[in-house]
Amino acid sequence: MSSLPLISLMGIATVLSLYMGRLAKKIHLPSLVGYMILGVLFGGSLLGVLSEDGIHSLSFLTDVALGFVAFTIGSELNIKGLKKLGKGIIYIILAESFAAFILVTASVWLLTRNLPMALIFGSLAPASAPAGTVAVIQEYGAKGSLTKALYAVVGFDDGLAIVIFGFASAAARNMLDPTNSMSLIQGILQPTGEILFSLLIGGILGYIFTLLSRRLKPLTDAPSLIFGFIAICIGLSQWLHLSLILTNMMLGFVLTNTMPSSRSKPLVGQLKTWMPFLFIPFFFLAGAHLQVSALPSLGLLGVIYILSRTAGLMGGARLGAIAGKSEAKIKNYLGFGILSQAGVAIGLSMLVLNDFNALGTTEASTIATTVITTVTATCIVFEVIGPIGAKYALTKAGEIGSRK
Repeated sequence: MSSLPLISLMGIATVLSLYMGRLAKKIHLPSLVGYMILGVLFGGSLLGVLSEDGIHSLSFLTDVALGFVAFTIGSELNIKGLKKLGKGIIYIILAESFAAFILVTASVWLLTRNLPMALIFGSLAPASAPAGTVAVIQEYGAKGSLTKALYAVVGFDDGLAIVIFGFASAAARNMLDPTNSMSLIQGILQPTGEILFSLLIGGILGYIFTLLSRRLKPLTDAPSLIFGFIAICIGLSQWLHLSLILTNMMLGFVLTNTMPSSRSKPLVGQLKTWMPFLFIPFFFLAGAHLQVSALPSLGLLGVIYILSRTAGLMGGARLGAIAGKSEAKIKNYLGFGILSQAGVAIGLSMLVLNDFNALGTTEASTIATTVITTVTATCIVFEVIGPIGAKYALTKAGEIGSRK
């Protein structure tokens, strides 16, 4: 089967994923869990139907799907709607990110007594994977204040996570190599500049996109225009080393906040038939990427990371909601919906691998290897429990729609 053309393999995978998703729903799990399970079966971890080169060749599908996810998040972040959520949403984003960072750093340090390693693990903890949360929201037609809050948190916390990582990574490198030229200030300024430039590029493209959208007739042409601009954002993000999520999120944010909702909602609504199709290859390939063989290496460090990150995110979200006087269902359930972790965390851990190996010391290389191995293994766990947690939160909050 592995000798079939790649396009045929993806066709087979899409059809089988559709039915695996339906099977997952029968046992009250989000469809994307079924897509991921099939991906694991097809990937190199088990059957090896899809080769590593094949997975790499299809990575552009993951980027396209993530671009649409980010655009969807941005289009849901209407300023008027965010004001209704109040200052609590800002407190939640700050509290859950820093609580996860502090709790994971402290827990890993108590276990290993290695501060540079603890800082790196702590800095990776706030990074989330918005695709899982958005997929669950769209699959079940969720609507309400918790849904709005989830869109905002998973949209913005990756930006804060990148800043925290920049600071912690610079501090850890200086501990391991006092002659390292990167200062703590540089460690903060570099990722902050990346975030601001991402928002600027997304904002400029969003303004142009909005101008063209105002004159767009018929609305059935909207998906083509949206796809074109998302593709431009993705390409520029890769070329300029910017955040793909933030540029596309800003694209949607500008649209929804500069056009009347009577015009922007039907425009974005044209994507509803596209998104389920995009989620199938995204989560199938996410499953194919996962190395089940990494799970045995999880060990005590991995368990500590999973538990402390979960406690930090959930506890921090609750504290932020209390401080911001958010409504009860946001305070009680938002933490369950933000546990997914994948691409951003793995990407940052790859930076650790490259930067720390470049230091040329045994301790730095050991930390780099430990980080990439542990994060890869824990992401398997978080990618499964994250969507399940999101569905639980939305169900308990009474925001699940009529689609079951």
